Amino acid sequence: MSADADRRGTATDDQGALVFRSSPAAPKAAVLLLHGGRADGPEPPPALNLPALRMRPFAAAVVRATRGADVLVAEVRYRHRGWNGDRCDAARDAAAAVARVRELVGGVPVVLMGHSMGGRAALRAAGDPHVRGVVALAPWCPPGEPVVHLGGRRLYLLHDERDRVTSAAESWEFVRRARRAGADAVAVRMPEGGHSMLRNAGSWHRRAARLAAALINDAPSPDG
Repeated sequence: MSADADRRGTATDDQGALVFRSSPAAPKAAVLLLHGGRADGPEPPPALNLPALRMRPFAAAVVRATRGADVLVAEVRYRHRGWNGDRCDAARDAAAAVARVRELVGGVPVVLMGHSMGGRAALRAAGDPHVRGVVALAPWCPPGEPVVHLGGRRLYLLHDERDRVTSAAESWEFVRRARRAGADAVAVRMPEGGHSMLRNAGSWHRRAARLAAALINDAPSPDG
């Protein structure tokens, strides 16, 4: 199957799916968005997938922030609803999505943006040599999460400390550990939004998109 055929809408195979939101003829970079999920859930995500819908405005913001820069923007769809213990299903799908982009458009730099379980998946997949960095939104970073593969990567972890689903304290500890492993990791404290990022959602969308654009351009953080 040719890249042109794949990039008309949704590319699907046994490794999940990519839903394209921006698909230039000759991409110079790519941003992949990974939605949240559950700790356990071997079943496929439902047809009405609210975590996936939550990422659509982030995708739209990234498209706006990278307009004119020939950036492929796509949302990753998982084969399973949950992380599922040692199977790490979402991380496997994230890694497969990076590989699929490489097959479609070559070795362009890739930025991963993920929420909750998707943030954990993005951080796990960031060891791929084509991944330039990660924007993790209220990520799930349990104690002991691997960091040794993150040397040389730029990471932004955004979290509201009032989040009651995933722990901002664990995100900040992950940042400290990633720095010791050689990552350029930054903790971004969001003033509101909780886990769903619905309160003052626009600030989350804009900030995440600006950070993704900075990573694509290999530019300094827009936050200074």
